[in-house]
Amino acid sequence: MTPDRFRECLSLLRWSQRGLAEALECDDRLVRRWATGEVPIPPGLAAWLETLGQVHAAAPPPKTYRRRSARAAGEG
Repeated sequence: MTPDRFRECLSLLRWSQRGLAEALECDDRLVRRWATGEVPIPPGLAAWLETLGQVHAAAPPPKTYRRRSARAAGEG
């Protein structure tokens, strides 16, 4: 996994680098190093992120829960 793809997967998941570090219970500096390419991304982590990223890309959140503006709801 390239650093660009790593960051793209995090974006698809709506995770920050810090959020991933918290999920993995690892140092956020390590995640930053993965994101910059300073340290190689472990294959198991890359596969996990690819799977999650593909699932999120294929199944985006439903749009029915989006807020309506006050004007559209007849409140303004």
